[in-house]
Amino acid sequence: MQVHTRPSASMQIGEAAKLSALTVDAIRFDERRALLPKAPGTAGRFRLYTADDVARLDFIRQMQDLGFLTTRVRQLLDLRERRLDTCHEVRDLLKMKLATVRSKIRELGQLDRELAADLRKCNHQLKHRQKHTPRSCPVLAASNGRKATLHADRSSLRARLP
Repeated sequence: MQVHTRPSASMQIGEAAKLSALTVDAIRFDERRALLPKAPGTAGRFRLYTADDVARLDFIRQMQDLGFLTTRVRQLLDLRERRLDTCHEVRDLLKMKLATVRSKIRELGQLDRELAADLRKCNHQLKHRQKHTPRSCPVLAASNGRKATLHADRSSLRARLP
């Protein structure tokens, strides 16, 4: 996203919010999390933001859109401010994030297969009911060790989702 403002101009939070396509609350939230330095105020107690602040907000959103959590965003902001010789560290962070995403994709693929299999069981049972006496739902009736293991796997997946 490009910021169209005068380089040395300062602006109030409403204008910064508009330029960054964020809400005023989101900007204040980023300040509370120390992702954005607290803006200096005027005599009238209005906070003043700069184009650099808006660019920083854009960067924060981009990193959050990539799935980075606050601690990693803060780390990336620190690296961004250093600007020199940071490529290796950024690459390592990206590699770790990519590995996490790929692991989640594999786990979600397994969950997809299990849900599809359970749906097939339900559909089969519903077809069976048209010609025979209804039986209990095969998904609810299944209580073997596989289901307990799958539940534990799903719980760990939910715990790791950002």
